[in-house]
Amino acid sequence: MTRNSLSVGMVGSSWWADAMHLPALDSHPQARATAICGRSRERAEALAATWGIPQVYTDFTAMIDQAELDAIVIATPNNTHYPITMRALQRGLHVLCEKPIALTYAQARDMAQVAANANLKTLVPFTYSFMPTARYLKELIAGGYIGAPYHLNMRYYTGFARDGDYRWRFDKRIAGSGVLGDLGSHFLYIAEWLYGEIQALTCRLSHIVPRPETDPAGDVYPVGDDSCMLTLEFANGAMGMIHCTALCYEDTPFGQTHHMEFHGADGTLYSHTDWDATQQVKGARVGEGPVRDLPIPAHIWGDARRDTVHNTYRDTFRSEDFMIRGFINSILRDTPLKPDLTDGARIQRLLAAAALSHEASTRVEVASIQ
Repeated sequence: MTRNSLSVGMVGSSWWADAMHLPALDSHPQARATAICGRSRERAEALAATWGIPQVYTDFTAMIDQAELDAIVIATPNNTHYPITMRALQRGLHVLCEKPIALTYAQARDMAQVAANANLKTLVPFTYSFMPTARYLKELIAGGYIGAPYHLNMRYYTGFARDGDYRWRFDKRIAGSGVLGDLGSHFLYIAEWLYGEIQALTCRLSHIVPRPETDPAGDVYPVGDDSCMLTLEFANGAMGMIHCTALCYEDTPFGQTHHMEFHGADGTLYSHTDWDATQQVKGARVGEGPVRDLPIPAHIWGDARRDTVHNTYRDTFRSEDFMIRGFINSILRDTPLKPDLTDGARIQRLLAAAALSHEASTRVEVASIQ
């Protein structure tokens, strides 16, 4: 059954809601943000005024129970994802939930099961998988460019942890982990998306830059990692390495760079995104000469601008039918949608395996995480 329009509730009033989710909702002709909930009423009211949202709440339960909604977008700190999602699912709402979707694999598994049982649409926005470079890599690898995969090496460099300030993203009570969940979840998803199931892994986490021992309220908190290194073992026999760190000095407008390398029996692929003007894929196939540029084709670009990475990013999510716009379309047309809460739970399982590997200084079989 198809529908004509959707009423969507926004939980979260951060810069991310303002920059990512609300513009995409506003641009969709068949969706409208009709309610917003934030811990700060002042901030929520300001966003409501900017985006023409008629209802403002500071209690997500009240919004879910009282507002007439079809779907909900959850862009709040990680420790709130489980209770908000479960309440929304129990009320029959379709759910977009930011990653990591929970603090534990058990929570994430429950969320996915409830959504599946209720036949509700869900989306976990592993943002970078929707960018043109990632979608082109997917097309090339699925099409056999590198042949049987041998190994991959993926690096996510950024510098927001260099200042040593208190941030909730490094408070394990709120975030569950540090960089591992915040950045590593993105690349773990892409690694499995491109190479298939990860069967086992090892992980080392570091906490290099000193941080305050107490939070702003004066409470002692467990400090999360600011850098992580993972070694991956895939079901198809391939190996992989992921390095994510928030301690790098990257002199680009967004302060981060992405580097990816893929090797296989028939060829090699390289991808580099500097979050300025470079979003590049290169490759070489056995017997076809040296590594060369592989221009991203027009059907991958769509109508997104190509001048800067950020303009591509804005257009991909605000005017193209990816992520939140894809979520809306899937509900309206009753079509399949990925990555969903089942995929989010899968990544939560990998995060749990990685945390256990670090704590026990050992290799962990992912299937052992229950």
